[in-house]
Formats: sequence, structure tokens, C-alpha cells
Amino acid sequence: MNVSSVANLTQGRVLRDSFSSAVARNVIVVSLCISINYINGTLVHTFIKHEIFNTNPRYILYIHLVLNDMTQLIVSVLLHIFSYIFFTFNVSFCCFLLIIVIFATLNTPLNLAVMAIERYVAICNPLRHAQICTTRKTYIVISLIWLLSAFQVLPDLFLLIATNPPSFFYSNIFCIRDDVFSNPQVVERRIVLYIVYLIIVWLVIFYTYLKIMFVAAATNSDARKARSTIILHGIQLLMCMLTFIEPVLNKLLAEVFPSFIVERMFLCYIVVHIIPRFISPIVYGVRDQTFCNYLKRYLLCTMFKMRRNSREGCVLGTEVKVWLLEHPAPL
Repeated sequence: MNVSSVANLTQGRVLRDSFSSAVARNVIVVSLCISINYINGTLVHTFIKHEIFNTNPRYILYIHLVLNDMTQLIVSVLLHIFSYIFFTFNVSFCCFLLIIVIFATLNTPLNLAVMAIERYVAICNPLRHAQICTTRKTYIVISLIWLLSAFQVLPDLFLLIATNPPSFFYSNIFCIRDDVFSNPQVVERRIVLYIVYLIIVWLVIFYTYLKIMFVAAATNSDARKARSTIILHGIQLLMCMLTFIEPVLNKLLAEVFPSFIVERMFLCYIVVHIIPRFISPIVYGVRDQTFCNYLKRYLLCTMFKMRRNSREGCVLGTEVKVWLLEHPAPL
């Protein structure tokens, strides 16, 4: 979960890109961020504008996942850009940004687990689905997701405050989580919590998948679709796990490509922090038939308005030219 740029400190050496390389890499990162968040923003707009989604627990959980991805992507890209522009910056500001990213990272697997449970209830216990999965309960569950993430994040922050003098928070640092939260107790506790945390989420995913698979054996089309959805949840979870195993991935790449340090770190950053944020729109925005239909309708309406405004602009421009010819400015 180290949100860092290619510019890094390794064995006491400062690794910096050339100016042209730094600009190219930041243009790539910012372009991907804008593109992905534009797609996600379109999905959020579609959700807000239609009541059919606002009252459906499935789509509420989905939009929470999308907003979570958008937040994580924006902050991680900001950290990437800041590390190139400033290299080191204020510890307090760094902590603030890191905590947002950590919250978003921890929320994602929990959200996927809850979405899998919602599909399990809808398929395996459909008569009680409306009673169990209500809008109010969905928002309560989302609050619990944030609360569980807080139990993992805030103790590290409190320990950091307790073990460092106030001057530390006014100093500058290269903004990497392992450099800020470097206490050995914090690192050990984090590893244990992550293992327990991911085991529980994987058990939920496997349990719901197996239960739905047995129902799908009865040739229920909805159950088959739900089974495919759970598989996609598993793929999303695997992509999310890249964040937790990023240090291991860096070491493996270092053994394979020992000479390409900067390129290796940039590739790792794209794979771990950018690409997983692109999966949610594909899984639901495109694959879900209901959401896809409303999304197409919104995009068609947007294109129609743009064309109409373009025509109106042309007509208005012609009228202005005629008026200027008929009313020339005084010499």
C-alpha cells in the first residue's frame, strides 16, 4: 500500500527521471486518471438521476465502490505528481493523503464481500431479500465498512502521534507509508491484520459462490448470472490484493529486471494503483443490463444536446453577423 512515484529513495540514492521522462510519465498517469474518473463520474451521475438505482441495495453498494475507487485514484495520482514536483513535502499533509488512500484501499475488499452477500441473499433466499437488504440497512453496512477500516488505520496514526515529537509533523518527508508509519510494531500489526482481513473476505467470496453455484445447477438464469458476478468479484479482489503485496511484487520485478529501477517502479504503480480502478465500470456499468440501458440513454441525450447546442451556436453566430452588417460601428 505504498503510494509512491517513480522518484524514490533506494539504498541511500535518489532516483529521479529526466525531465522529458518525468513529463511523459505524469501525462500518462493524469490522462488515465481523468479517463477512468470521467467514466466513473458518468456512472455516478446515472445513479443519482434515476430513482430505480437509489433504492436498490445492489446499486448503492456498487456506487459506493465506484466513489471509493475515484477517491483512491485521485489521491494516489496527487501523491505521484507531488513527489515529482516537490519530492518531499510536509509530514502532516502526507499523513492526511495517505490515510485517505489507506481507507479507500481497505474499504474495497469489504465492499466486495458485502456485494457478494447481497447477491447470495437475492438468489438463495429471494423471498426475504426485500426484508433483509433494505436501503437503510445498506447505508448502515457502508458505515460499518468505514468503521472497520478506521479500526485498522487510526491506531497506527495514534501511535505515530504518541511516538514522535511535534517537530516531526512540521518537517518534510518523501511520502511513502513505510517511511511515515515506520514503527516495527505498526508493521507487524498491519501484516497480521491484513492476513486475517483477506482470509475473511476470501471465505465470504468462496462461500457465496458455492451456494449460488448449487442454485445455478437448477438452470436458473439469474443464479448463473449471479455466479458470474461472484467470479468477477473474485477477480476484483485479486486486483485489490496487488496493493497489499506490492512490496513482494517490487522484489520479484527487481530480481527479473535489476537494471530498470525507475521503469520497474512506474510499471508497478500503474498495475497496482491505476488498472484496478478501471475494473468496476466494466463489471457493472457495461455488464449490468439495467444500468447499461440507462447509461446509454444518458450518453445519447448528452450527444443530442451537444449537437443541438452546436446548431444553435451556428444559427446565433449567423444572426450576430447579419446584425453587425446592418448596424456597423460608428467611425
